[in-house]
Amino acid sequence: MTNSALLVMDIQRGIVDRFPESAGADYLTRLGTAVDAARAAGVPVIHVVIGFRAGHPEVSPRNKAFGALAGSAAFVEGDSSAAIHPALAPQPGDVVVTKKRVSAFAGSDLGTVLRGAGVTHLVLTGIATSGVVLSTLRQAADLDFGLTVLSDGCLDGDAEVHRVLTEKVFPRQADVVSVDAWVKAVGEPQAG
Repeated sequence: MTNSALLVMDIQRGIVDRFPESAGADYLTRLGTAVDAARAAGVPVIHVVIGFRAGHPEVSPRNKAFGALAGSAAFVEGDSSAAIHPALAPQPGDVVVTKKRVSAFAGSDLGTVLRGAGVTHLVLTGIATSGVVLSTLRQAADLDFGLTVLSDGCLDGDAEVHRVLTEKVFPRQADVVSVDAWVKAVGEPQAG
């Protein structure tokens, strides 16, 4: 797993809280297993969050995804919606990257962080499969990163959309595996 990084994307209170507690708890536990395995194997953990300035000056009213945030405190630094869920709180050595749009690369310094660390392979997780994971996968593939998607390390409000993406769309550009399979692989000694 050399030159890899685990991206934990949009695991923020305002996003996790949109899901039923039971689904969210199971998901966070599973994702926590991947995060723990990455740290144990020396794979960098990068938390990617959506964040805006007060008043959302970065958001155009024409932006269908974010335009409705105007006039609220949603996803503004310091607001509870912007906080990383405590079940996956960053640890010393983790990096937190703030983005301004759906893709982890959009309006962030993620590319600079990855280049600085010599990362050439991304392991993608996050909420939502049809949002940040899809957008980041497409942009990362165009940037020539090797890609792995942890199928059950992603969550979407539409189970069928999640299934189609992880079974039919993502495999065109990434290896798609379960958290358990990835944890097992990352824990195995590397040939060398």
